[in-house]
Amino acid sequence: MTTARAVNNRRTASGNFWCCFLYLASLSVTSLSFGLLAQPARAGEFRTPSISLVRPDWSAAVNQLKTEIDSQPLAVDNFSFTGGRRPSRQFSARRITAVSQINTVTSPIFSGIELSPVPVLLPFDGALYLADRRSGAVNLLIPRYQAGFRAASMFEAGPSGYDAVFLLDHGADGNMPSRVYSQPVEVQITASLLIYDIRDPLAGKGEPVKSLATQFPNLRRVIREGYVRYAFTRFGVPYVVSIQCLDSVARSKRLSCREASPVAERFIKALRIAGGTPRDPRYNIASYASERPIAYDADFTYRPPGEIIANSGYRGQGGHQDFTVYSQIRFPIEKAPAFANSQSFLNWGDCNLTGRVSFAPTKGDPYRCKRNDKQLVFDESAKENYSYPWQDNFCETRDFEVGQCANGMGHQGQDIRPSTCHLRNDGADRCIPDLFPVVAVREGVLIRSPKQQAAFLLVNTRNEHVRFRYMHMNPARLDADGVIYGRRVTEGERIGVVSNFQDRPGGTTNHLHFDVQVFTRDGWLWVNPYVTLISSYERLVGGRGREYIQPPPEAPAMAHAQPRADLPPNAVTEGGGR
Repeated sequence: MTTARAVNNRRTASGNFWCCFLYLASLSVTSLSFGLLAQPARAGEFRTPSISLVRPDWSAAVNQLKTEIDSQPLAVDNFSFTGGRRPSRQFSARRITAVSQINTVTSPIFSGIELSPVPVLLPFDGALYLADRRSGAVNLLIPRYQAGFRAASMFEAGPSGYDAVFLLDHGADGNMPSRVYSQPVEVQITASLLIYDIRDPLAGKGEPVKSLATQFPNLRRVIREGYVRYAFTRFGVPYVVSIQCLDSVARSKRLSCREASPVAERFIKALRIAGGTPRDPRYNIASYASERPIAYDADFTYRPPGEIIANSGYRGQGGHQDFTVYSQIRFPIEKAPAFANSQSFLNWGDCNLTGRVSFAPTKGDPYRCKRNDKQLVFDESAKENYSYPWQDNFCETRDFEVGQCANGMGHQGQDIRPSTCHLRNDGADRCIPDLFPVVAVREGVLIRSPKQQAAFLLVNTRNEHVRFRYMHMNPARLDADGVIYGRRVTEGERIGVVSNFQDRPGGTTNHLHFDVQVFTRDGWLWVNPYVTLISSYERLVGGRGREYIQPPPEAPAMAHAQPRADLPPNAVTEGGGR
């Protein structure tokens, strides 16, 4: 017995040893694997964005659709509901028959609506529309079913969600407060599976909307980055309705946010289920190191992200250091070289109206901005303007809200000059505009109304929901070239030329302003495009750029004290020194 017990004890000890050994080994392997898969970002490493995904509750959407359809008895027979049985987590469009049926009704009006993986909410009363159609009504005018809003200026659904733009004409908004603004009001709505994980100190702020609290309990109103926004979550999905406006006094040609708000609330009150298609659940998208060329380009250099010209930030703030490549884009100017830098705080710049010293508007005359000691010349063609290294100016001083900048104000994007400056004659100090083509950075859909100075490019793919804005191209030329709502473009397709339009031709230097917006629970927000542009430029030139570090100023030469000529070499001076 003793021998048997001893053997068993040895076996137990041996077993415990190997169990412990294997357990520790597994921990080591797990730790190693985790280290390989989840390494923290190295300093200065370009990375893709981190994106969270939501999971729509389609059963709740179907329940709401049933309530809406039941309000019109003539429409009920066109729909087949599941009788309240909760569908499984994974399903196809056929599992929820009513959703495909509403797609059939609305797809002739909103083309591609079935492509949306989230329930599509639009100010369209599909039940009333179908009831009128079944009753034999003719001339079914869309504004009747859209609370007075025009037919959608743009509707785009894709693998990540949907975006739409509607207009409400002046005078079409009966039973609403009178409006000073005389132009149609543009309302945008976006819903997305994808939420970009950015550091946003203002996220989730806003005030409740009492008049809509019953219909949308978590609805909040906030004015951010030039838009009044109404954000809410429905069916587990973030929706944001927004109108571009100024938080100021109303004018006939300038929409105030106070006048915009009743229009947005009218829009939200009219929202109904209009379509979509359930998809299999998806998972969050982790950030990873962005690919870059291995070989270095011989010429391309850039200053670090966030390093703006000294004291050029709003109230002295610095730049926003962001190493994120938000999208793998094609560079927005067709050909290299191109030069990303400041327009206001470099040569010929107006220092953003913060004051200039020794300024005389004569070509070649020196001056500087009051904010710093950087020496400038009054010549847009100055060599420094058209030279490397690049420099970030995302948080340069402007009167624009930018949540990513330290004081909440900044430039919103990045300025880019084309390859060279052509002058009309030797005495000219301005560059000739409209010579260098601008191209679509991705395949997508344009968002722009006629006469607008800005053009947006919307990209909606499985792993991206992002917008790019182009500015300072001539609006008349954009109109003539068909750069308007809903036009589909391919990557690299020409959409304009670099120009100098800002409220008028010649209102700024000859450059392209380019920026990036990503979707969040507060809607579309500006993010620093600088590293995204560096990455795209490296692909354009076929080589990696070198980060340029400003060399420290040279130390002044040491002045060695010499003995006074009237004293002997061994004299003791005051203080006891020799």
